[in-house]
Amino acid sequence: MRIGVDLGGTKIEIAALDAHGQVVLRERFPSLPADYPGTVSAVRDGVLKAEAEIGVRCSVGLGIPGTVSPATGVVKNANSTWLNGKPFDVDMAEALQRPVRVANDANCFALSEAVDGAGNGKRVVFGVILGTGVGGGIAVDARILMGPNAIAGEWGHNPLPWPDPDEIPGRACFCGKHGCIETWLSGPGLSSEFAAASGRRLTGAEVAALAQQGDADANALLMRYEERLAKALAHLVNVLDPDVIVLGGGLSNMDRLYKNVAPKLARYAFSDTVETPIVRNRWGDSSGVRGAAWLWPEPTA
Repeated sequence: MRIGVDLGGTKIEIAALDAHGQVVLRERFPSLPADYPGTVSAVRDGVLKAEAEIGVRCSVGLGIPGTVSPATGVVKNANSTWLNGKPFDVDMAEALQRPVRVANDANCFALSEAVDGAGNGKRVVFGVILGTGVGGGIAVDARILMGPNAIAGEWGHNPLPWPDPDEIPGRACFCGKHGCIETWLSGPGLSSEFAAASGRRLTGAEVAALAQQGDADANALLMRYEERLAKALAHLVNVLDPDVIVLGGGLSNMDRLYKNVAPKLARYAFSDTVETPIVRNRWGDSSGVRGAAWLWPEPTA
């Protein structure tokens, strides 16, 4: 049995998978923002409680909204900022009295979809997160591609390619730069732009719903969103040329993306044709926790 943990900004999800990838237990509970010791304790207690319920000691994989730096051994790039600068993998291994594996949550998403999701059977899978942030992960032969800096797939903190004049220099990003893809394609980015254009403050999901109802302002903004997404993905295709792009995160639920974005890729990619499919994830918001469990190819004894 494998246990996966998806550590988010507002919730912690734990799932236990059997050898066939079937979820035999799944639990969610609130996370503890700004409380690092409390976070470690909450994850430990959740794992031990799950093991008590299923009666088996499991391998444990953890997905986090950042990554453990190979250079320093501590977490970097986490938008759950209380994790940054902390040796989370070491502390969790000590708390659970066993080895653990920790990976970026977007990497876990890509791994889940590559192993038995929408990217199953494809050699190179690029997993995209379109949510509160914009992340990405790469799986090759159903294994995460990390890179020597542990940042492979972090396309959200590249600048928006081929920007229009009114998109320069772009919005400020929490990473300290301006114009990052994340500032344009995240839910908060979509919400902010809609508020500026219409005077109405809605979430990204609400903007999408409004466009479906025929609202002119919302529809115009989503058309521009689709163009930006096509530019950003074409840039990725030029570099990686994956076999499939799998979308995840709350904004991936917009049906129109799967119809409208792929045909636009050829406008920007350096190719005569672009056959790269853009598909919806199979496992929804469970992909992250499933991918965390799959960080262990084989369960521990």
